[in-house]
Amino acid sequence: MRGFAILLGFSLAGVLLHDTLHLPLPGNVIGLVLFLAALFGKVVKLEWVEDSANLLTSHLLLFFIPYVIGAVALIPFIGHNVVSIVVGVIGSTFAVLWVTGMIARKTAPKEKEAQERAKLSA
Repeated sequence: MRGFAILLGFSLAGVLLHDTLHLPLPGNVIGLVLFLAALFGKVVKLEWVEDSANLLTSHLLLFFIPYVIGAVALIPFIGHNVVSIVVGVIGSTFAVLWVTGMIARKTAPKEKEAQERAKLSA
């Protein structure tokens, strides 16, 4: 219960900061940043919130149901722009795959270096 209270407290603090200071970020994002700062600053221990966070992330799909239902109201708008939406989704997917592949190629150890290390250790 303590973990849920801590997580909800940071979420509430983020919403209150958003509403009072009119910050350009959503309140839940501000709450997450505050929570991250508290974790790094050792104000909150990971053990306090770990079980609650694992439970919430294991049921993460449930949190998207309101957004999916809300998207039904946008079907007429989506219908008029279906081509640009599909091109954008497919294009961004391929862009992410390409960037991920390039980063993996640059950060992976070279095959020759691995073979040379094996020869030196033998």
